[in-house]
Amino acid sequence: MMVLDDTFKRGFADQSDLFERVMALQGKIYREMDGRRTFQFTHAGKSYFAKLHFGVGWAEIFKNLLQFKLPVVGAVNEWKAIQKLNALNIDTMHLVGYGSKGLNPATRQSFVITEDLGNTLSLEDYCAPWKTQAPLSGQTLSIKRQLIQRLASVAKTLHQHGVNHRDFYLVHFLLDMTTSETQLAAGNITASLIDLHRVQIRRQTPQRWRTKDIGALYFASLEIGLTKRDIFRFMMAYQGGTLRQTLAQDKAFWQASQDRAIKLYNKLYQRNPEFPFRAGLI
Repeated sequence: MMVLDDTFKRGFADQSDLFERVMALQGKIYREMDGRRTFQFTHAGKSYFAKLHFGVGWAEIFKNLLQFKLPVVGAVNEWKAIQKLNALNIDTMHLVGYGSKGLNPATRQSFVITEDLGNTLSLEDYCAPWKTQAPLSGQTLSIKRQLIQRLASVAKTLHQHGVNHRDFYLVHFLLDMTTSETQLAAGNITASLIDLHRVQIRRQTPQRWRTKDIGALYFASLEIGLTKRDIFRFMMAYQGGTLRQTLAQDKAFWQASQDRAIKLYNKLYQRNPEFPFRAGLI
């Protein structure tokens, strides 16, 4: 199976063996691991990103299954995830092409190609200065609050529609930097969610996967100087109720999410995080 945007397809002078031509593309490599390569390249004068899958092998598949993890054996996850996020009106990558070849999951080759998002900055990098230069007023404070609302809305929409990301970190949100500070403060924010190859889609999102997503996002936010009010603002936006309601009805969920964040933080930094709470979230 192969689907290519007509404009992208016309960029190949030779239209024969297009699957092999796509799999042979080269460019600036951003990641290469587990039979998968992600890189940026230029085609017919336009910038794109490609994620090529060359087959992970049976050893990797069995290792994941023995660890009770669903192995990622191709680009189909990302292809379906992009389409799902588009249907949910969540900012993400613009799909240009997808292809898959072979029936054996251990050796199947596949690709997904998206347009380069252009002038963007990950929220991890954008928010990093807040730890030492906390937004206290004006546009910077408004932008922080707008971003908290936006990420809570994205998480809520995903989870209400049976989607969980599995790598739900600030680094995987790319903020459009062509937008002015004034526009950002007014809520004109484009923060595209990327790295979708591990996304899971079901009829309903199980509680443990909601916890893992929110825990990962909370972990990624522990180094940007969030306040107690910031955390509460996210909680209320995610749950869609008052603070009293969410603390009363969903205490176990928020506690489990915080425990997840602490575990990830301890694993990376070998110490406990400095929470904006004396005794934790709850």
